[in-house]
Amino acid sequence: MEMQQFHYDNKIVTKFIYATIVFGVVGMLVGLLLAFMFLFPNLTDGIAWLSFGRLRPLHTNAVIFAFVGNAMFAGIYYSLQRLLKTRMASDLLSNINFWGWQLIIVAAAISLPLGYSTSKEYAELEWPIDIAIALIWVVFGVNMIWTILKRRQRHLYVAIWFYIATFVTVAVLHIFNSLELPVAFSSMKSYSVYAGVQDALVQWWYGHNAVAFFLTTPFLGLMYYFVPKAANRPVYSYRLSIVHFWSLIFIYIWAGPHHLLYTALPEWAQNLGVTFSVMLLMPSWGGMINGLLTLRGAWDKVRTDPVLKFMVVAITGYGMATFEGPTLSLKNVNAIAHFTDWIIAHVHVGALAWNGFMAFGIIYYLIPRLFKTKLHSLPLANLHFWLGTLGIIMYALPMYVAGFTQASMWKQFNPDGTLVYGNFLETVTEIIPMYWMRAIGGSMYVIGLLILVYNIAVTIKKGSKVEDELAEAPALERVTKKRTAGEGFHTWLERRPIQLTILATVAILIGGIIQIVPTIMVKSNIPTIASVKPYTPLELEGRDIYIREGCVGCHSQMIRPFRSEVERYGEYSKAGEFVYDHPFLWGSKRTGPDLHRIGGKYSDNWHFNHMYDPQSTSSGSIMPRYPWLISGSSSTLDKSQTEAKMQTMVSLGVPYTDEDIANAQQSMLEQGKQIEENLYADPDFAKNYEANKKYAAENGEAFVEMRNREIVALIAYLQRLGTDINVETAQK
Repeated sequence: MEMQQFHYDNKIVTKFIYATIVFGVVGMLVGLLLAFMFLFPNLTDGIAWLSFGRLRPLHTNAVIFAFVGNAMFAGIYYSLQRLLKTRMASDLLSNINFWGWQLIIVAAAISLPLGYSTSKEYAELEWPIDIAIALIWVVFGVNMIWTILKRRQRHLYVAIWFYIATFVTVAVLHIFNSLELPVAFSSMKSYSVYAGVQDALVQWWYGHNAVAFFLTTPFLGLMYYFVPKAANRPVYSYRLSIVHFWSLIFIYIWAGPHHLLYTALPEWAQNLGVTFSVMLLMPSWGGMINGLLTLRGAWDKVRTDPVLKFMVVAITGYGMATFEGPTLSLKNVNAIAHFTDWIIAHVHVGALAWNGFMAFGIIYYLIPRLFKTKLHSLPLANLHFWLGTLGIIMYALPMYVAGFTQASMWKQFNPDGTLVYGNFLETVTEIIPMYWMRAIGGSMYVIGLLILVYNIAVTIKKGSKVEDELAEAPALERVTKKRTAGEGFHTWLERRPIQLTILATVAILIGGIIQIVPTIMVKSNIPTIASVKPYTPLELEGRDIYIREGCVGCHSQMIRPFRSEVERYGEYSKAGEFVYDHPFLWGSKRTGPDLHRIGGKYSDNWHFNHMYDPQSTSSGSIMPRYPWLISGSSSTLDKSQTEAKMQTMVSLGVPYTDEDIANAQQSMLEQGKQIEENLYADPDFAKNYEANKKYAAENGEAFVEMRNREIVALIAYLQRLGTDINVETAQK
């Protein structure tokens, strides 16, 4: 049999590893800064682009798409070439994939701190960046499929099945969740084409499955490649890998609604999500068992090899997170855990252990091979392992305790029927020690990462780069497309990449179509409420400020039908109240109280003082200050796009009339003037305001009337929340 010589492209793998390390440090340092901001809320006082609400999506995007994403590409580009016995189909496409992805990350790192955000979890990036993501993802997919078609290895190994499912599903998820209308092509601002309940369902169909198909399936593929390689053992069970793959990609796509239990989402969709979430435990643990049992007979090597140590803890973390996920989807458990720090613990067990440790193991495995040398220091790698492991424990356990504490305190009643802890801040004060422990655990994890940086840098310096690695393999002989005698269906499918891709696509589309289409197409699923009206122009601008500042990261706008929540916040939320919300703002975490019935609860002065100095109105609050909304040049409300925003909303079905749009400026002026007059009711405000006006006049400086400042628009929006319905007569 004729042997063909060729070269593996290691350059692209090395680039992605470098990016993984750099963005891992950046993303985790931002996360550590956020952890300390829970303890010192004014740590970045007065700096808008370093505020908590703007940095939080930067942290999540940097860790998920920059750190984990680059690690995924590095592992796929390395393993795919060797599994297929060929070089990547196109060096040009490989490099477009790399540089395009890094430019997207830089664009995110600039735009998110500047406040350009859609507010949708894991999908905060605005429309131009969304388009770039889709294009670069297609480049990656074309390169991968092209490489598969020119392979020298006939059968596709299990890892490649997961890579294919990742490409197809992420493309579908990203495109459908990111459907949005720009206000103008010259503007970064856009609005989701979905509203309220529909937007929530599509977002968590995306959000849950972004975890599934960006953070899980590609890393399962990498597990199936790197664990056997590092252990020098075959995969435990080929049959189990088949069951694992097909059941996982089919079931996972249905589970998104378990993020929306006890919300205004239709009951049938919630129950469907619960059912498939519970079923998801079986394929998830099948994959974990397959990974761990691959190491049987290699446990002596595990004790001495840091690569395998990281991978064992990674797989264990995957098992823990995928046991906890179905558990959290049970309604009685979700009633306790949702909106608490339990969810933060759950997410970080997956991110820090499964993704983080798998990425570290891959880096420690690849760098010595890419540079023809040995790892500089095994003791340092082991130190990194133990610091990281203890850091995860120190991070997660306190957050579990914090979550249980929050849930318990929120739900306790006195014998007379009043809440034991009526003030939300009592909960916050109680869990501050847990936030200290989280910050310490996070610090340990980051120190471990910095040790990796040093260890890898010295290793690279000692070695010599192998950019084009020589290899040889026999050419692939053509065989019949039909199944041969005795050939099983799946064995046949493994040599038919197009058919495998089509079947994987069908498997992931079924659940999405059954869940989403009825909710979007059947109007009766979202009952309307006649008293619910569109936001006024000033309220619309205030809502955009709320989104820009990332308030949804700490506050929910979804009161669940529990006695404790109704007693604390007011009447539970109805589906029809959100029909004009593009996007929805139900939130995922209550660091502060729910705001859905905040309208009219406090005076305009209270909101003004609360935004300027939260501790002055709420002693013990860990909310940061927002002075840039109130004073300085940045506080001037930009009204130049208000009419365009309303026109965009009309295109999305919001019933603004031509008259509403034509009178938008006058409407904002009148509503702003009324709020300004309300603020004058506070003597201290009136005194300071008049003094500032006088000072500006004497010094020839421009003075912005309060009615034209951003704080007034935000107050208008907050005072509107939950006031559309008469809670005694609203439909139940």
